[in-house]
Amino acid sequence: MVLVTSGTTVLTSKTICTRVVQIAGLKLTSRSAAFAPGLVPSIGLQIQRKGFSSSPATCLKAKQWFPPPPDSKIEYAPAAWKHPVYTEEQMNHIVIAHREAKTWQDRLAIRLMRLARWGMDLATGYTENSAHVDKNGKLAYKGWLVMDERKWLTRIVFLESIAGVPGMVAAMLRHLHSLRRLKRDNGWIETLLEEAYNERMHLLTFLKLAEPGWFMKVMILGAQGVFFNGFLLSYLLSPRTCHRFVGYLEEEAVYTYSRIIKELDAGNLPAWTDPKFQVPDIAVSYWKMPEGHRTMRDLLLYVRADEAKHREVNHTLGNLDQETDPNPFISVYKDGKKDHPGKSIQNIRPTGWERDEVV
Repeated sequence: MVLVTSGTTVLTSKTICTRVVQIAGLKLTSRSAAFAPGLVPSIGLQIQRKGFSSSPATCLKAKQWFPPPPDSKIEYAPAAWKHPVYTEEQMNHIVIAHREAKTWQDRLAIRLMRLARWGMDLATGYTENSAHVDKNGKLAYKGWLVMDERKWLTRIVFLESIAGVPGMVAAMLRHLHSLRRLKRDNGWIETLLEEAYNERMHLLTFLKLAEPGWFMKVMILGAQGVFFNGFLLSYLLSPRTCHRFVGYLEEEAVYTYSRIIKELDAGNLPAWTDPKFQVPDIAVSYWKMPEGHRTMRDLLLYVRADEAKHREVNHTLGNLDQETDPNPFISVYKDGKKDHPGKSIQNIRPTGWERDEVV
Protein backbone atom coordinates (compact mmCIF):
# COMPACT_ATOMS: atom_id res chain seq x y z
CA MET A 1 0.00 0.00 0.00
CA VAL A 2 1.48 3.36 -1.04
CA LEU A 3 0.56 7.00 -0.95
CA VAL A 4 1.85 9.16 -3.81
CA THR A 5 2.76 12.78 -3.11
CA SER A 6 3.82 15.25 -5.81
CA GLY A 7 4.57 12.35 -8.11
CA THR A 8 7.98 11.77 -6.51
CA THR A 9 7.66 10.59 -2.91
CA VAL A 10 6.15 7.22 -2.01
CA LEU A 11 5.10 6.41 1.54
CA THR A 12 4.73 2.88 2.85
CA SER A 13 1.89 1.74 5.06
CA LYS A 14 3.99 2.38 8.17
CA THR A 15 4.07 6.11 7.49
CA ILE A 16 0.59 6.61 6.12
CA CYS A 17 -0.88 7.50 9.50
CA THR A 18 1.86 10.03 10.21
CA ARG A 19 1.55 11.57 6.74
CA VAL A 20 -2.23 11.90 6.97
CA VAL A 21 -1.98 13.71 10.28
CA GLN A 22 0.79 15.94 8.94
CA ILE A 23 -1.51 16.89 6.09
CA ALA A 24 -3.91 18.30 8.66
CA GLY A 25 -1.11 20.23 10.35
CA LEU A 26 -1.12 17.93 13.36
CA LYS A 27 1.57 16.13 15.32
CA LEU A 28 1.19 12.75 16.95
CA THR A 29 1.98 12.15 20.60
CA SER A 30 3.82 9.05 21.74
CA ARG A 31 0.49 7.63 22.86
CA SER A 32 -1.20 8.12 19.50
CA ALA A 33 1.82 6.74 17.66
CA ALA A 34 0.96 3.36 19.13
CA PHE A 35 -2.12 3.15 16.93
CA ALA A 36 -2.08 0.61 14.12
CA PRO A 37 -0.60 1.90 10.84
CA GLY A 38 -3.22 3.51 8.63
CA LEU A 39 -5.42 4.66 11.50
CA VAL A 40 -5.62 8.32 12.39
CA PRO A 41 -5.97 8.95 16.13
CA SER A 42 -9.05 10.59 17.55
CA ILE A 43 -8.54 14.23 16.73
CA GLY A 44 -9.01 16.52 19.69
CA LEU A 45 -8.00 13.80 22.16
CA GLN A 46 -4.62 12.51 21.02
CA ILE A 47 -3.16 15.64 19.47
CA GLN A 48 0.01 17.26 20.72
CA ARG A 49 0.11 20.12 18.26
CA LYS A 50 -2.70 21.61 16.31
CA GLY A 51 -2.91 23.31 12.93
CA PHE A 52 -1.18 26.52 11.81
CA SER A 53 0.35 27.14 15.24
CA SER A 54 3.68 28.88 15.66
CA SER A 55 3.83 28.05 19.36
CA PRO A 56 6.33 25.43 20.53
CA ALA A 57 4.84 22.00 21.22
CA THR A 58 5.83 22.16 24.89
CA CYS A 59 3.50 25.13 25.33
CA LEU A 60 0.57 23.26 23.85
CA LYS A 61 0.58 20.09 25.91
CA ALA A 62 -1.13 21.60 28.93
CA LYS A 63 -2.99 24.38 27.16
CA GLN A 64 -6.75 24.24 26.78
CA TRP A 65 -8.73 26.85 24.91
CA PHE A 66 -11.82 26.70 27.13
CA PRO A 67 -10.65 25.45 30.55
CA PRO A 68 -13.33 25.19 33.26
CA PRO A 69 -13.08 27.66 36.15
CA PRO A 70 -11.00 26.28 39.04
CA ASP A 71 -13.08 24.97 41.95
CA SER A 72 -16.26 26.27 40.37
CA LYS A 73 -19.68 25.36 41.77
CA ILE A 74 -21.16 25.69 38.28
CA GLU A 75 -21.42 22.50 36.21
CA TYR A 76 -21.96 24.20 32.84
CA ALA A 77 -23.53 27.28 31.24
CA PRO A 78 -26.26 26.54 28.66
CA ALA A 79 -26.41 28.40 25.36
CA ALA A 80 -28.20 31.74 25.56
CA TRP A 81 -29.99 31.07 22.27
CA LYS A 82 -31.27 27.54 21.72
CA HIS A 83 -30.38 26.38 18.24
CA PRO A 84 -33.34 25.17 16.16
CA VAL A 85 -33.32 21.48 15.30
CA TYR A 86 -32.33 20.74 11.69
CA THR A 87 -33.27 17.47 10.00
CA GLU A 88 -30.83 15.67 7.72
CA GLU A 89 -33.22 16.11 4.81
CA GLN A 90 -33.39 19.88 5.36
CA MET A 91 -29.61 20.22 5.52
CA ASN A 92 -29.09 18.16 2.37
CA HIS A 93 -31.44 20.48 0.48
CA ILE A 94 -29.24 23.54 1.07
CA VAL A 95 -28.05 24.81 -2.31
CA ILE A 96 -25.54 27.31 -3.64
CA ALA A 97 -27.46 30.36 -4.82
CA HIS A 98 -26.87 33.93 -5.91
CA ARG A 99 -29.19 36.93 -5.79
CA GLU A 100 -28.87 39.12 -8.86
CA ALA A 101 -28.04 42.76 -8.23
CA LYS A 102 -31.06 44.97 -8.96
CA THR A 103 -30.17 48.38 -7.51
CA TRP A 104 -27.07 50.51 -7.21
CA GLN A 105 -26.85 49.48 -3.55
CA ASP A 106 -26.81 45.83 -4.63
CA ARG A 107 -24.06 46.47 -7.17
CA LEU A 108 -22.00 48.36 -4.60
CA ALA A 109 -22.50 45.58 -2.06
CA ILE A 110 -21.36 42.85 -4.44
CA ARG A 111 -18.25 44.80 -5.39
CA LEU A 112 -17.37 45.30 -1.75
CA MET A 113 -17.98 41.61 -1.12
CA ARG A 114 -15.62 40.64 -3.95
CA LEU A 115 -12.97 42.92 -2.46
CA ALA A 116 -13.44 41.29 0.95
CA ARG A 117 -13.30 37.83 -0.67
CA TRP A 118 -10.03 38.72 -2.40
CA GLY A 119 -8.49 39.82 0.88
CA MET A 120 -9.70 36.69 2.65
CA ASP A 121 -8.31 34.44 -0.09
CA LEU A 122 -4.97 36.21 0.13
CA ALA A 123 -4.81 36.02 3.93
CA THR A 124 -5.70 32.33 4.12
CA GLY A 125 -3.79 31.10 1.06
CA TYR A 126 -6.96 29.87 -0.63
CA THR A 127 -6.66 28.10 -3.97
CA GLU A 128 -8.97 26.11 -6.21
CA ASN A 129 -6.40 23.29 -6.21
CA SER A 130 -7.08 20.29 -4.01
CA ALA A 131 -5.69 16.89 -3.21
CA HIS A 132 -7.21 14.22 -5.43
CA VAL A 133 -7.46 10.48 -5.82
CA ASP A 134 -5.39 9.25 -8.79
CA LYS A 135 -6.26 6.43 -11.19
CA ASN A 136 -4.77 3.87 -8.80
CA GLY A 137 -7.04 4.99 -5.98
CA LYS A 138 -4.22 6.72 -4.09
CA LEU A 139 -4.24 10.21 -2.63
CA ALA A 140 -2.03 12.49 -4.74
CA TYR A 141 -0.88 16.06 -4.22
CA LYS A 142 0.18 18.68 -6.74
CA GLY A 143 2.78 20.68 -4.88
CA TRP A 144 2.14 22.68 -1.74
CA LEU A 145 -0.68 24.89 -3.04
CA VAL A 146 -3.54 22.53 -2.27
CA MET A 147 -6.51 22.82 0.05
CA ASP A 148 -5.93 20.09 2.62
CA GLU A 149 -7.34 19.81 6.14
CA ARG A 150 -4.90 22.28 7.62
CA LYS A 151 -5.53 25.00 5.03
CA TRP A 152 -9.28 24.53 5.26
CA LEU A 153 -9.10 25.03 9.04
CA THR A 154 -7.02 28.15 8.50
CA ARG A 155 -9.67 29.55 6.18
CA ILE A 156 -12.58 28.55 8.41
CA VAL A 157 -11.11 30.06 11.58
CA PHE A 158 -10.27 33.31 9.79
CA LEU A 159 -13.70 33.41 8.12
CA GLU A 160 -15.66 32.77 11.32
CA SER A 161 -13.63 35.28 13.33
CA ILE A 162 -14.82 37.99 10.92
CA ALA A 163 -18.33 36.64 10.28
CA GLY A 164 -19.43 37.38 13.83
CA VAL A 165 -18.85 41.13 13.42
CA PRO A 166 -21.77 42.34 11.21
CA GLY A 167 -24.60 41.03 13.38
CA MET A 168 -23.10 42.52 16.53
CA VAL A 169 -22.40 45.91 14.93
CA ALA A 170 -25.86 46.14 13.37
CA ALA A 171 -27.56 45.11 16.63
CA MET A 172 -25.51 47.61 18.62
CA LEU A 173 -26.33 50.50 16.30
CA ARG A 174 -30.03 49.62 16.16
CA HIS A 175 -30.10 49.30 19.96
CA LEU A 176 -28.60 52.77 20.40
CA HIS A 177 -30.92 54.13 17.71
CA SER A 178 -33.91 52.72 19.59
CA LEU A 179 -32.74 54.32 22.83
CA ARG A 180 -32.18 57.72 21.23
CA ARG A 181 -35.53 57.79 19.45
CA LEU A 182 -37.42 56.25 22.39
CA LYS A 183 -39.03 53.78 19.99
CA ARG A 184 -39.15 50.03 19.51
CA ASP A 185 -36.85 48.31 17.03
CA ASN A 186 -39.56 45.91 15.78
CA GLY A 187 -37.56 42.81 16.63
CA TRP A 188 -34.44 43.25 14.50
CA ILE A 189 -31.97 43.41 17.38
CA GLU A 190 -32.69 39.90 18.65
CA THR A 191 -32.15 38.22 15.27
CA LEU A 192 -28.94 40.18 14.60
CA LEU A 193 -27.50 39.31 18.01
CA GLU A 194 -28.45 35.67 17.52
CA GLU A 195 -26.64 35.67 14.18
CA ALA A 196 -23.47 37.04 15.78
CA TYR A 197 -23.76 34.48 18.57
CA ASN A 198 -24.17 31.65 16.05
CA GLU A 199 -21.08 32.71 14.09
CA ARG A 200 -19.08 32.81 17.32
CA MET A 201 -20.21 29.27 18.12
CA HIS A 202 -18.86 28.20 14.72
CA LEU A 203 -15.51 29.73 15.66
CA LEU A 204 -15.42 28.12 19.10
CA THR A 205 -16.21 24.75 17.56
CA PHE A 206 -13.42 24.86 14.99
CA LEU A 207 -10.96 26.19 17.57
CA LYS A 208 -11.33 22.79 19.22
CA LEU A 209 -9.74 21.31 16.07
CA ALA A 210 -6.99 23.84 15.44
CA GLU A 211 -5.08 26.38 17.46
CA PRO A 212 -4.03 29.62 15.72
CA GLY A 213 -0.41 30.66 16.07
CA TRP A 214 0.75 34.20 16.75
CA PHE A 215 0.75 35.19 13.06
CA MET A 216 -2.88 34.13 12.58
CA LYS A 217 -3.86 35.95 15.78
CA VAL A 218 -2.24 39.15 14.49
CA MET A 219 -4.05 38.81 11.16
CA ILE A 220 -7.38 38.27 12.92
CA LEU A 221 -6.75 41.28 15.17
CA GLY A 222 -5.98 43.53 12.20
CA ALA A 223 -8.82 42.23 10.04
CA GLN A 224 -11.35 42.57 12.85
CA GLY A 225 -10.29 46.12 13.61
CA VAL A 226 -10.52 47.23 9.99
CA PHE A 227 -13.75 45.37 9.29
CA PHE A 228 -15.49 46.46 12.50
CA ASN A 229 -14.86 50.15 11.93
CA GLY A 230 -15.58 49.96 8.22
CA PHE A 231 -18.85 48.12 8.75
CA LEU A 232 -19.89 50.47 11.55
CA LEU A 233 -19.45 53.55 9.37
CA SER A 234 -21.14 51.83 6.42
CA TYR A 235 -24.15 50.80 8.51
CA LEU A 236 -24.59 54.37 9.70
CA LEU A 237 -24.69 55.49 6.05
CA SER A 238 -26.71 52.68 4.45
CA PRO A 239 -28.03 49.74 6.51
CA ARG A 240 -29.75 48.27 3.45
CA THR A 241 -26.44 48.07 1.54
CA CYS A 242 -24.76 46.45 4.54
CA HIS A 243 -27.40 43.72 4.82
CA ARG A 244 -27.08 43.04 1.10
CA PHE A 245 -23.29 42.88 1.52
CA VAL A 246 -23.63 40.31 4.31
CA GLY A 247 -26.10 38.34 2.20
CA TYR A 248 -23.55 38.14 -0.61
CA LEU A 249 -20.82 37.26 1.90
CA GLU A 250 -22.95 34.41 3.22
CA GLU A 251 -23.40 33.16 -0.34
CA GLU A 252 -19.62 32.71 -0.43
CA ALA A 253 -19.71 30.95 2.94
CA VAL A 254 -22.28 28.46 1.64
CA TYR A 255 -20.06 27.86 -1.39
CA THR A 256 -17.01 27.32 0.82
CA TYR A 257 -18.67 24.72 3.05
CA SER A 258 -20.29 23.03 0.05
CA ARG A 259 -16.87 22.64 -1.53
CA ILE A 260 -15.40 21.17 1.67
CA ILE A 261 -18.24 18.64 1.81
CA LYS A 262 -17.59 17.75 -1.83
CA GLU A 263 -13.87 17.29 -1.13
CA LEU A 264 -14.73 15.16 1.89
CA ASP A 265 -17.05 12.92 -0.15
CA ALA A 266 -14.34 12.54 -2.80
CA GLY A 267 -11.91 11.17 -0.20
CA ASN A 268 -9.56 14.14 -0.47
CA LEU A 269 -9.62 14.94 3.28
CA PRO A 270 -8.72 11.60 4.89
CA ALA A 271 -8.07 12.88 8.42
CA TRP A 272 -11.71 13.98 8.62
CA THR A 273 -13.21 10.74 7.35
CA ASP A 274 -11.37 8.44 9.73
CA PRO A 275 -13.78 6.40 11.93
CA LYS A 276 -11.98 7.58 15.07
CA PHE A 277 -12.55 11.26 14.32
CA GLN A 278 -14.78 12.92 16.93
CA VAL A 279 -16.53 16.26 16.64
CA PRO A 280 -16.06 18.54 19.66
CA ASP A 281 -18.53 18.19 22.54
CA ILE A 282 -19.44 21.86 22.17
CA ALA A 283 -20.82 21.07 18.71
CA VAL A 284 -22.81 18.06 19.91
CA SER A 285 -24.40 20.16 22.66
CA TYR A 286 -25.11 23.27 20.58
CA TRP A 287 -26.59 21.61 17.49
CA LYS A 288 -28.09 18.69 19.44
CA MET A 289 -26.34 16.27 17.09
CA PRO A 290 -27.93 12.80 17.42
CA GLU A 291 -25.97 9.61 17.99
CA GLY A 292 -24.59 8.20 14.76
CA HIS A 293 -24.56 11.66 13.13
CA ARG A 294 -21.49 13.21 14.71
CA THR A 295 -18.94 13.03 11.91
CA MET A 296 -17.05 15.92 10.37
CA ARG A 297 -19.43 15.78 7.43
CA ASP A 298 -22.40 16.16 9.76
CA LEU A 299 -20.74 19.12 11.45
CA LEU A 300 -20.14 20.80 8.09
CA LEU A 301 -23.77 20.24 7.11
CA TYR A 302 -24.95 22.03 10.27
CA VAL A 303 -22.58 24.95 9.76
CA ARG A 304 -23.50 25.27 6.07
CA ALA A 305 -27.20 25.31 6.98
CA ASP A 306 -26.53 28.12 9.47
CA GLU A 307 -24.72 30.13 6.80
CA ALA A 308 -27.60 29.55 4.38
CA LYS A 309 -29.97 30.88 7.05
CA HIS A 310 -27.85 34.01 7.49
CA ARG A 311 -27.89 34.42 3.70
CA GLU A 312 -31.69 34.32 3.71
CA VAL A 313 -32.02 36.64 6.71
CA ASN A 314 -29.73 39.37 5.40
CA HIS A 315 -31.06 39.33 1.85
CA THR A 316 -34.56 39.63 3.33
CA LEU A 317 -33.63 42.46 5.70
CA GLY A 318 -32.00 44.21 2.77
CA ASN A 319 -35.40 44.23 1.03
CA LEU A 320 -37.26 45.89 3.92
CA ASP A 321 -37.79 49.44 5.08
CA GLN A 322 -35.02 49.84 7.63
CA GLU A 323 -37.01 52.25 9.82
CA THR A 324 -40.53 50.86 10.04
CA ASP A 325 -40.79 47.23 8.90
CA PRO A 326 -40.94 44.51 11.57
CA ASN A 327 -38.56 41.57 11.61
CA PRO A 328 -40.38 38.81 9.67
CA PHE A 329 -38.28 36.02 11.22
CA ILE A 330 -39.83 36.39 14.67
CA SER A 331 -43.28 37.62 13.62
CA VAL A 332 -46.51 35.64 13.98
CA TYR A 333 -48.60 35.82 10.81
CA LYS A 334 -52.39 35.95 10.53
CA ASP A 335 -52.52 33.41 7.69
CA GLY A 336 -50.92 30.28 9.11
CA LYS A 337 -51.57 28.23 5.96
CA LYS A 338 -48.99 30.06 3.82
CA ASP A 339 -45.24 29.68 4.06
CA HIS A 340 -43.57 32.41 6.09
CA PRO A 341 -40.04 33.14 7.33
CA GLY A 342 -38.98 31.65 10.65
CA LYS A 343 -35.98 30.68 12.74
CA SER A 344 -35.68 27.21 11.24
CA ILE A 345 -34.67 26.26 7.69
CA GLN A 346 -38.01 24.64 6.91
CA ASN A 347 -39.17 27.38 4.50
CA ILE A 348 -35.76 28.77 3.63
CA ARG A 349 -35.46 31.07 0.61
CA PRO A 350 -31.87 31.10 -0.74
CA THR A 351 -32.13 34.65 -2.14
CA GLY A 352 -34.36 36.06 0.59
CA TRP A 353 -38.03 37.03 0.84
CA GLU A 354 -39.37 40.02 -1.03
CA ARG A 355 -40.99 42.78 0.99
CA ASP A 356 -44.50 42.23 -0.36
CA GLU A 357 -44.32 38.59 0.75
CA VAL A 358 -43.63 39.31 4.41
CA VAL A 359 -44.95 42.80 5.26
